[in-house]
Amino acid sequence: FQLQASGGGLVQPGGSLRLSCAASGFTLDYYAIAWFRQAPGKEREWVSCIRSSDGSTIYTDSVKGRFTSSRDNAKNTVYLQMNSLKPEDTAVYYCAADSTSMCEVYDYWGQGTLVTVSS
Repeated sequence: FQLQASGGGLVQPGGSLRLSCAASGFTLDYYAIAWFRQAPGKEREWVSCIRSSDGSTIYTDSVKGRFTSSRDNAKNTVYLQMNSLKPEDTAVYYCAADSTSMCEVYDYWGQGTLVTVSS
């Protein structure tokens, strides 16, 4: 079972990026998918989660109104649309899957994708 995060890159402040989290070996339909990030020298931070049961989403306060998580079960992929990016959003972003769909305990983790927000 693998998760593959992609879509990171260098973007100017105020810009946008869309991250993808694709699964192989299992179906994401039944999993809640969370995004975490880890900035240089800081601890890993939970960013968002999208549940499988109803597609509801939750976000950390610092990204509310700017980030949106969505899922395309047909493509077995979850997305994180990031708008109005700020330098403090710079981090390695990871996706993780929770088989209970409660956004609490994560069974599988993807490798990270680096997002750099800088002018």
